[in-house]
Amino acid sequence: MRMKKLLGSLYLCCLVTMGMGQGNRWATTEQPLTEIDVLKKQITKPVFRDKDYLITAYGAQNDGITKNTEAFQKAIEVCHAEGGGRVVVPKGEFLTGAIHLKSNVNLHLNDGAVILFSRDSSDYPMVHTRWEGSDCINFSPFIYAYEQENIAITGKGLLNGNANKDHWWYWVGNPKYGWDETRTGNQRPARKLIHQYTAEQRPVEERVFGHGHFLRPTFIQPYKCKNVWIADVEVIDGPMWNLNPVLCENVLIERVRVIAHGPNNDGCNPEASKNVWIRDCYFDTGDDCIAIKSGRDEDGRNMGRPAENYIIENCMMKDGHGGVVIGSEIAGGARNIYALNNTMDSPQLDRALRIKTNSMRGGIIENVFFYNTKVGQYKDAAVRFNMFYDKEGSYIPTIRNIWIENLEVSQGGQYAVRSNAYESSPVTGFTMINCKINGVEEAYDVDHLKNVTLENVEINGKVYSSFNDYDN
Repeated sequence: MRMKKLLGSLYLCCLVTMGMGQGNRWATTEQPLTEIDVLKKQITKPVFRDKDYLITAYGAQNDGITKNTEAFQKAIEVCHAEGGGRVVVPKGEFLTGAIHLKSNVNLHLNDGAVILFSRDSSDYPMVHTRWEGSDCINFSPFIYAYEQENIAITGKGLLNGNANKDHWWYWVGNPKYGWDETRTGNQRPARKLIHQYTAEQRPVEERVFGHGHFLRPTFIQPYKCKNVWIADVEVIDGPMWNLNPVLCENVLIERVRVIAHGPNNDGCNPEASKNVWIRDCYFDTGDDCIAIKSGRDEDGRNMGRPAENYIIENCMMKDGHGGVVIGSEIAGGARNIYALNNTMDSPQLDRALRIKTNSMRGGIIENVFFYNTKVGQYKDAAVRFNMFYDKEGSYIPTIRNIWIENLEVSQGGQYAVRSNAYESSPVTGFTMINCKINGVEEAYDVDHLKNVTLENVEINGKVYSSFNDYDN
């Protein structure tokens, strides 16, 4: 068994370092499917000691009023110190501030358990975090772990971020989310400042935000962690990004429901992580359903950690700016992204597959396999490439080896395929096979595509073998 696992690891390593990691183009469907099978054997959930630590034994009260931050942390500390196990949240509503996980701890919510997060920013201490792809010192994420191993959030309970237009969301500075001139402030000055600090490459300890800066904390952020498992919980109404593993390795997210319609309420943003499997999840969001990241501008580029070896499987996407999205904070690049057997359907879903970047980011996005996808409705494009998302700079991005197969759309939006790329850096190696897209206003609006292969591609009942002059 150990020898088989070793051989599987060596094979995956060869795929990344000798083949797919260098932008080689797949020749057959079997190649990425084989890579997926190998990768699945590498991603495993952590195993925990068979010992439960009930938070009520540490003073927690389920009245929805008493703050239980100390009880949560004491139970976690004891569990960690004794070798690990489950910190169990029983049925009831438990109000708390930040929860910081430790190695070998599984935060488990029983059926009927609700963790209700405080609306008081003072309940979230300053930590080293990442905010929209830039490292800084800011409010702790609601559930946070830093450089821990074997951690989990499981169970059929509810994680309620408790955000709305009067709490957290209005910080974005948009009247749509409750901001007006009577409010004390918004994130715009601080967002501009953090971009400046990133460009200047200031040390993280000098990038201090928090009170008075209005940078909303993320909901769940394991940072530099190994062996992360999130399963079965429902996540609602976070301040901004909901699930955000940063610089993690071996991440399994399964059967999770994320419902949040606030600003930047992305469902799951795995960032600069390696070996990530998201399966059987449900996303209904105010921003991208799943958005793959690898850092903003200098922070992502200098660290050089790509988003690598991701599987997105059997998920349902409803509202959102995109179903499966790569970018825009993607300066570290992304490679070996496999999305298969997913379903998307909503009049408020903008795109199915979206790759967004710009020349402030740079980076290489390669080896994206989008397979067996069923889409009901969307608004903009089934497949969207955009190299001009936000500002331009001096780092021209690369997008290559994008394979779309068995895409079925019942009622499309404006386009089937849409691209905006640099003439000097066209989207290269774009393949569509067995795709049927109905109900679009226009078949395509593309520029600068190179090495295009269309096989059995039907749009509004017409078979396309090329996109005019852009298939050279």
